[in-house]
Amino acid sequence: MRDRAGLRRARRVGIGAVVVLALAGMNGPWLYRFGRERYHQYKIDQPGYKAANGHWEIVEFPEEYRQDTIHAVLLHTGKVLLVAGSGNNQANFDAKRFDSRVWDPVRGTVKKVPTPDDLFCTGHTQLGDGRILIAGGTKRYEKLKGDVTKAGGLMIVHNENPDEPITLPAGTSFTGRANGKTFVSKDPVLVPRAKKNFDARTGRFLGNTPGLGRIYVEALKSGARYETGTQDNYRIRGLGGADARNTYGIAQKLALDKKDFQGIRDTYEFDPVAEKYIKVDPMHEARWYPTLTTLGDGKVLSVSGLDDIGQLVPGKNEVFDPKTRTWTYTPKVRQFPTYPALFLMQDGRIFYSGSNAGYGPADVGRDPGVWDLATNRFTALPGLGDADRMETSGTVLLPPAQGERYLVIGGGGVGESKLSSRKTRIIDLRAKHPHFTDGPSLAEGTRYPQSSILPDDSVLVSGGSGDYRGRGDSNILEARLYDPAANTFGRVADPLVGRNYHSGSILLPDARVMFFGSDSLYGDKAGTRPGTFEQRIEIYTPPYLYRGSRPSLTGGPQTIARGASATFTSRHAAAIRKVRLIRPSASTHVTDVDQRSIALDFTTSGDRVTVTVPKNRNLVQSGWYMLFVDDARGTPSEAQWVKVP
Repeated sequence: MRDRAGLRRARRVGIGAVVVLALAGMNGPWLYRFGRERYHQYKIDQPGYKAANGHWEIVEFPEEYRQDTIHAVLLHTGKVLLVAGSGNNQANFDAKRFDSRVWDPVRGTVKKVPTPDDLFCTGHTQLGDGRILIAGGTKRYEKLKGDVTKAGGLMIVHNENPDEPITLPAGTSFTGRANGKTFVSKDPVLVPRAKKNFDARTGRFLGNTPGLGRIYVEALKSGARYETGTQDNYRIRGLGGADARNTYGIAQKLALDKKDFQGIRDTYEFDPVAEKYIKVDPMHEARWYPTLTTLGDGKVLSVSGLDDIGQLVPGKNEVFDPKTRTWTYTPKVRQFPTYPALFLMQDGRIFYSGSNAGYGPADVGRDPGVWDLATNRFTALPGLGDADRMETSGTVLLPPAQGERYLVIGGGGVGESKLSSRKTRIIDLRAKHPHFTDGPSLAEGTRYPQSSILPDDSVLVSGGSGDYRGRGDSNILEARLYDPAANTFGRVADPLVGRNYHSGSILLPDARVMFFGSDSLYGDKAGTRPGTFEQRIEIYTPPYLYRGSRPSLTGGPQTIARGASATFTSRHAAAIRKVRLIRPSASTHVTDVDQRSIALDFTTSGDRVTVTVPKNRNLVQSGWYMLFVDDARGTPSEAQWVKVP
């Protein structure tokens, strides 16, 4: 009996072994992947690995709070404003469904904020009182060539009357004198009066220069037969007498070509305490993809963008005055592609790295240089590597900001080019003859690299893609820390989520870094399925937060004037080796010209740390800052918020 029972057990074990082997044969690749993933997760969760490489974690909002975040701004309350607008979603735009969220990374709470306009692809910056200036956005979505049903384009309206301007309402008809075709304006247009010209020496009248207005027009009916192929002069229906003689339109080709996005003039301040948008005076120019750069006097420069007829703003730059909440044109004209990386220098001039994020001719405004707003003089800077691959590149002012050294990262060719760059470029603007030199190379060509300054003076560079909008499944799941002193990259833990177009990163007050957005063109390598917008946020905890305790920083005033000193308390004062004042980020499209880290002189005595803010208002713009102290290991404190008035 025992022998028969043993035989039965052996038979069952044998059959079980055969089944296991058969299953293993069929599922070997899955078992291998499962085992490898479990081991990888085990490895990256080890304290030693985190201390050397840091750690990533995903934050996923409850479904009702998710959105397609395009813009993110750190508020002085410690919360983050996340702006989607219509979120690159035509259905949302058509339904006027515009979204913003305020997220508290400490409490983990999310709040919906009523959003008054489509702030998709707006511009933003920190104001001196802590409010956020937000200007521009979307008036109309682009239409690709195959989707355009009515011929249309740009009409230049001329007014030869030197005595008065003329306003043409929306719906005005323009009929070609030669082609006989009629087009209708989509918006009203104010055409200024003509300018009388006189000889400066003799006073002799030389004639009038017509006032010009720009308007988008389209055919009354659909179809290719309403296209035009050449320039024509257009009569304006409804005008009579002198107005009919003095006012006319001129248009080039009016066709079924692709129609670009159109911008809006609307401007808002976001109040971080009330957590609401407040409308202020609009810009003079409509702008979609503009850059806002804060100047030393607290005013804000607004540059570039696509206007209300989808054309690149022709160099008409303007300045916002926070005191009057109004905009004024700068007296000089200079044109840049959209979202140009423009940084305020310590002498008040503007540094343009050549980085930009998307629209404009390949041969206009692409060269890097230093721009003097007062004189409009632009001094080109030589030596830029891969100069034809600066679109979708990132630029960061290296810490500390006093050194005035910049790192330019990756980039790609203009438009939907497949070209991408592995280069980083470094320039020292304090050198006698500033010029770009190549820095350490990236592992592969990288468009849309996200970069954030850290309190220990390193720069976190992560993500991006090898091709336009992640095409061909080209997202790059790698992160590196750049050491400005050694001019080297060090590989750290890999992010879990791919990030390309419509993405960015922000340093948080607890010294971690949040990543948002990503808008892949396709959802598969072959390009057969449309991509989906990445709604998850990811947080990177750098290695310096896995080294044990961090230095404390408490007390002290909430306001420190430029040139003044202030005293804080720290139980670890004797171990402090550096103090940094870091301006909070306002990031979109891999463009963040707000972030800068300023070294502060300091002394310690007992448990007290006394810091001194530099006097230069171009170095230390007015506003709220995060104050960090670092110990000898490079471990930072949590930030104290201080205001420079």
